[in-house]
Amino acid sequence: MFFINYYIVGYRKKEVLENLKNSFPEKSGKEIKDISKKYFSNFCDYIVEMLKGFTVSETESRVRMQHLNQDLFHEAKAEGKNIILLSGHIFNWEWLNALTTTVPQTKTFPVYRKMSNTFWEKKIRMIRTRFNNSPLEASEVIKHIFRNPNDGNSIYLFVADQTPNVHSVNYGLKFLNQRTPAFLGYDKLSTRIDMAFIYCEMKKVKRGFYQVNYYRIYPDGEKFVEYEVVKKFHLLLENTIKKRPDNWLWSHRRWKYKDSIKNYEE
Repeated sequence: MFFINYYIVGYRKKEVLENLKNSFPEKSGKEIKDISKKYFSNFCDYIVEMLKGFTVSETESRVRMQHLNQDLFHEAKAEGKNIILLSGHIFNWEWLNALTTTVPQTKTFPVYRKMSNTFWEKKIRMIRTRFNNSPLEASEVIKHIFRNPNDGNSIYLFVADQTPNVHSVNYGLKFLNQRTPAFLGYDKLSTRIDMAFIYCEMKKVKRGFYQVNYYRIYPDGEKFVEYEVVKKFHLLLENTIKKRPDNWLWSHRRWKYKDSIKNYEE
């Protein structure tokens, strides 16, 4: 798959190289090329692993995906706070669905954007409903959170480095050396409801095996202020990407609306 994709098809190869060059201007051409080749190899692994997500058992998922620092989930439950779990497009974020089998919370809601292709919409929902998860479309999340008791029994899983719709680009920040539009849904929640915010850092140990470290995001003051969570999330994600840049989804057109940002902070 790697040979066909990298040397023949070249799926978004130009975009990947451009994104890498802009994100790491200090790296040489050879370093950028090496990262891109490793990225396409990991991307092919991701596709196979996503397909495996249809059939992977609970036992095998616990072997292949090790969840560390799970005391944070017990702390949030003891505090009576539902959890906003923030991840990036780090391979393999789809396998986070099995988290629900290891934590004390009884309800997990992966948040996603509805796909225009009916076939893939159905298939992706099949993966994300496994292990008793209940996927929520992004447009439904805020209403659901305010209707659902904030009692420490629910986890809302955001892949939070999504590109906002061009009509929703209001805020941006410096991320990987670039002006970056930021999705703000979870940040708005931080100032309106007292929930626990947890960042998950994915680490690929070897092909088909991962570790996830969890880190609680706390406010600098008594409560979160506007844009505090979104800034802290992007800083954590940037640090994760820099450790292993070939594990992030570089083919995603993350910066296509950067010129539409109205409110920008360095």
